[in-house]
Amino acid sequence: MATHLDFEEQEQLDQLKHFWQRHGNLITWLLVAALGAYAAWQGWHWWQRDQSVKAGAMFDELERAAQAGDADKTDRVFTDLKSRYPRTAFTQQAGLLAAKLQLDKDKPEAALAAFSWVADHAVETSYQTLARLRAAGVLLDQKKYDVALKQLDAATSPEFTALVADRRGDVALAQGKTADATAAYQRAWKAMDSKLDYRRLIEAKLTALGAAPDAPVAVASASAASAVPAASAVEGGR
Repeated sequence: MATHLDFEEQEQLDQLKHFWQRHGNLITWLLVAALGAYAAWQGWHWWQRDQSVKAGAMFDELERAAQAGDADKTDRVFTDLKSRYPRTAFTQQAGLLAAKLQLDKDKPEAALAAFSWVADHAVETSYQTLARLRAAGVLLDQKKYDVALKQLDAATSPEFTALVADRRGDVALAQGKTADATAAYQRAWKAMDSKLDYRRLIEAKLTALGAAPDAPVAVASASAASAVPAASAVEGGR
């Protein structure tokens, strides 16, 4: 019995040796590749964290400069961020903040340059759209209506749909295209969350154009209900 078991064990050992001779190199390379990929993945995440930490420190410096109204230093730090950490969210936020300060300093062209960089280089579409939306506002003030509309055409982030439509209405109204403005404001009003106060401003624009939105059904029903007793009282008075 022992001899039989020894024979089976030897046979299994021979099979294992044969298998390893045929596939050992492939298995080794697969293991090396897997371990290398894991190490690369870990290294990539470490690099990203390192980039984010360093970019965050520079953003803090830029934010302090912006709060102090130092446009030159703000621009220098933003330039460094673009050069060193262009794909971090901190750099995209820095671009928007730098542009705002340039507008406060009455330097619209510098602001447009910052907005343009964010729109072209931001990783997230929300930052791209926000930059284009704000750029369109500057271009509207400069009466560059066609260029403003091109910015809005490229502003595609879904969460800004209402604001983009509202800005499109502003441009159309400035061009004297009241029908287009009304249609844009109506789209904005419908897309805007009814809980937001900004929706009232859109409603005011529509009212000024003679196209006030219909009152909600619940409100209209309540008004109709309250009108019935009033009518009865009038009839009784007669």
